[in-house]
Amino acid sequence: MKHPPRARPPILERRKLKRAAADAERRRRKDKEDARALRELARRHLLVNPVNLRPDNSYGTPEFVRRGYYVDMPFVCKGCGAAQVWAATQQKWWYESAKGDVWSVAVLCKPCRRREQARKAAARQGHLAGSAAKGKAAA
Repeated sequence: MKHPPRARPPILERRKLKRAAADAERRRRKDKEDARALRELARRHLLVNPVNLRPDNSYGTPEFVRRGYYVDMPFVCKGCGAAQVWAATQQKWWYESAKGDVWSVAVLCKPCRRREQARKAAARQGHLAGSAAKGKAAA
């Protein structure tokens, strides 16, 4: 009389467990390697924190967000034509602290920005003085 074939489910179950343990070990090693790479990246670059960025309703993502860190960006000032560099720390402040638009970039150097701010302040003062004089004349 022939014996019934040996049950395979326990063998298959052992194989599944062994495979799952190997996959878990591979995932753990990959997570560890990714964390080490992120620490190394943070040591060399200024990382972007997307949570701190101002929300925008764009379909795209800015390059610095995709990249994950800020880099110094050279630009030419539109006011005086001088070659300048928009530093990574300045970008981080603009995008994350001041909540500037993520699609904006630097176009004016610091002296030209100060000059423009002073010009606008003077125009505002002139407007307010004119409005006050107009209000006194009407009364």
